[in-house]
Amino acid sequence: MRDAVICAAVRTPVGKRGGGLSGVHPVDLSAHVLSSLVERTGIDPAVVEDVIWGCVSQVGEQTFNIARNAVLAAGWPEAVPGTTVDRQCGSSQQSVAFAAATVISGQADVVVAGGVESMSRVPMGSASNPAAGAGRPMGPKFAERYNGVQINQGVGAEMIAERWGFSRTQLDEFSLGSHEKAAKAQADGAFEEEIAPFQAPEGLVSADEGIRPGGTLEKLASLKTPFKENGVISAGNASQISDGSAAVLVTTSEKARELELTVLVALRGRRPDLVDEGVHVLRRGEPLRHERAVGCGGHGDNQSGGKLVAGGHVTLGGPGRRSLKSRAPAHAAPRMCRRARPQAQVPFCCSAASVTIGPAT
Repeated sequence: MRDAVICAAVRTPVGKRGGGLSGVHPVDLSAHVLSSLVERTGIDPAVVEDVIWGCVSQVGEQTFNIARNAVLAAGWPEAVPGTTVDRQCGSSQQSVAFAAATVISGQADVVVAGGVESMSRVPMGSASNPAAGAGRPMGPKFAERYNGVQINQGVGAEMIAERWGFSRTQLDEFSLGSHEKAAKAQADGAFEEEIAPFQAPEGLVSADEGIRPGGTLEKLASLKTPFKENGVISAGNASQISDGSAAVLVTTSEKARELELTVLVALRGRRPDLVDEGVHVLRRGEPLRHERAVGCGGHGDNQSGGKLVAGGHVTLGGPGRRSLKSRAPAHAAPRMCRRARPQAQVPFCCSAASVTIGPAT
C-alpha cells in the first residue's frame, strides 16, 4: 500500500506586520522557500508533479494562482504545475492533506505543499473590503440562515471562552507561556534548521520577529478586550498578524528511496473525531479547549511556543500561524525527529466554524 511521507521542510522567518518581510512580494517569499527546498534536498524540480499552495487573501499580489506564479518565479520548469487552496486559516494545512492524498492515491509521486501570506501587503479582509469595491462574500441565504449575524472571530473566541469556562487569567497565562517557550527555543537555536533566511530590501531576516520575551501577566491584564466589554480576548492573547511562507516535500517511502531522500515523518491521516464542535477562531480559547478534549494538559505538547507566538495570521495561507499555517508542518517535522516518540497532530481552526486536524504525523 502506498504511503505519504515528508522528506524536507523549510520556511522563511515569520515577519511581524510592517517588519522585515513587509517589503517583499508574496510571490518572491514563496519562490524563496521553493528554491530552498531544492537546495536542501538536491532534487531536480522537474520531478515535482504538482505544487499545492495555501493562501487566504487571494486578491492583489496574492491572486492569479500564486502557486503557479511562485513556481515560475523560482525558476522551476514551466511544466511544473501549481494550484492555490483557500480553506481560510487552514489553507496550507489543507494543501499538505491534499498532497498526501495525491501521492497515496497514485496520482503523483512527488508533490510540494505549503503556502504564503503577506498580511502587511495584503491585509486581512482585503478580499471583502467594500471600500475597495469588493462585494460581500456571504449571500442572502447565508444571512437568512443566521438571522443576519455576521461571522466575527473575536466574538466567536469570547463565546468559546465563556462556554468552556476559560478566564482572562488562564488565557493570558497561556499566552505568556507560549512566548516564553518560543523565546527559549529561539535562543537555543531550535528554529535554525527549518528557517531559510531571506535577504529583504532592508537587510537579512533570519529569525522570527513576533516572539515577545519578558512579558508579565500584569501587562497583559492591562490590555483592552475589543470584542466584549470586560471580556477575555485581547491583543496580548490573540494570534498575531504576520508575513511568511513555508513548504514541505511530500512523496512516498518508495520514491524517497529512489531519490535518496531522508524521510522526516510519515503522514498518517486526519482525526476529525477529536473535534466535538465547530470552531472558527484561532485565539487562546481554542487550543485550551482542545487540550481539555484530547487530554494533553499544560500545553506541554508544543515546546516551541505554539500558534499564538510565531505566526498569528500568517499562518492563514502560510504559514501557517507558525503557518504559517504553512509553517506548522515545516516547524513540526524537525521537532518530531528529535523526540523519542515522534508523533504530532496539527489542529487549526478556520472560518465559519470549520476545523482542520491533521494530517496526523
